[in-house]
Amino acid sequence: MTVDDRKRRVLEAIVALYGMDGEPVGSSLLSEYLDMAVSSATLRNEMAALTKLGLLAQPHTSAGRVPSPQGYRYYVDHLLQDIPALDAESRRMVDSLFYNMDIEPEKLAQSAARALADVTGVAAAATTPRADDLCIAHFEVVQVGRYSAAVLAVTSAGGVRTRVARVDTGLSRQEAAAMAQLLNAHLSFVSPADLSDAMLIGLARQCSPQLTPVLGAAAALIRTEPVARLEGAQNLVKWPESRHNLATLLEIFADSANASHLIAPDGGKLTVQLGDEMEPTMPGISIISKRYLAGGGLTGTVALIGPSRMNFRKLIPIMDYFSTKLGQCMSGKNQEALE
Repeated sequence: MTVDDRKRRVLEAIVALYGMDGEPVGSSLLSEYLDMAVSSATLRNEMAALTKLGLLAQPHTSAGRVPSPQGYRYYVDHLLQDIPALDAESRRMVDSLFYNMDIEPEKLAQSAARALADVTGVAAAATTPRADDLCIAHFEVVQVGRYSAAVLAVTSAGGVRTRVARVDTGLSRQEAAAMAQLLNAHLSFVSPADLSDAMLIGLARQCSPQLTPVLGAAAALIRTEPVARLEGAQNLVKWPESRHNLATLLEIFADSANASHLIAPDGGKLTVQLGDEMEPTMPGISIISKRYLAGGGLTGTVALIGPSRMNFRKLIPIMDYFSTKLGQCMSGKNQEALE
């Protein structure tokens, strides 16, 4: 049995109607919504056929149907075509969200996720940008307190990272310069994958024991992984089908590596994941994710997390444009445009 044009229209209509209130859709309501010149009996036959194909489910003995996970996958893959880009007024609204955001990557990821959650009414997540081949090009070490030293690192993409280390004996200017020289001689352009414990042990032997925290701070800067921020999780409580997945979602986002893996899109294209396809599975949840480009080979992810019945047609254009703006902000281009 094939999915012809009429079955496609019926499935698309049931997805839309079920998305409004989460109630099973009957043939009478479907007939009113479609305004097709076919009888309710014909629509019931089409609904029965879609159920046999596994694209609809009948949760109760009533005649009402709901989209199945396979039905949502078919809808996403075949019926979400030719969605228009975000209109000019909505683009200006998104632009305004970024005007006063702190451009420090971790703070920007959190602020952007919060703004996206507020606008869409579902949960949102964003990661800080990264590149697989990103290295530290240059180190500086400066005293920032009586017992504190800051390790400043300039990445190969031109970004700056900082980490503070406690030095119990204090740090002289000469010691700071010597540590910077050691770090630049041995750790510049070393990738995270190539930074071994044996290498660090060897370097630790070349500096005084009280300065090993500075070496540890430098290593941490090299190994920095993207930070994932989740905002608007409370929005998921509104939908019964997503509410029971909230604990699992929060547990995943307690670890940025796991969270980044969960929301990672398929390459550079906008991706829709359904909860039954995830690991761990979260039935009733969907994730819309998109990669953003932050310049210098850096990329990050922005995502919407909501119920499977969220309004994809409305939310996808917002996500598409929002990812572009976030990338501009992360690369500093948005700030340049405002100045």
